[in-house]
Amino acid sequence: MVSRKRSTHTARKQGKPPKPRTKPVTAQGTKPNRRYTATNVPGSEAAKRTIAPNSKLGTLLALLRREEGSTVAEMVKATGWQPHSIRGALSGTVRKKLGLELQSSKIDRVRIYRIAE
Repeated sequence: MVSRKRSTHTARKQGKPPKPRTKPVTAQGTKPNRRYTATNVPGSEAAKRTIAPNSKLGTLLALLRREEGSTVAEMVKATGWQPHSIRGALSGTVRKKLGLELQSSKIDRVRIYRIAE
């Protein structure tokens, strides 16, 4: 079944005003996502308190805080996320939003990630 858009002509024929095609975008109602933000100090106690430890992101951070670090495969198994989602969380949330320094090293063709303390 093919859906048809309501044209302006049909709306005028029925005596109704035409519906707008898109919703207007206003900057007034938008707020930045402050759920995972931390203070300006990377690795601070505030960064540790803003993430629930029993959440998937909390599990990811716990794996990264270990001395030996964690591989993407270990993080996939612990969270149930896809590997591309793990890498996106490392880049977007851990590095950018939380401001934590992430170290990566390659040992025996396996990349290991850890949070620099």
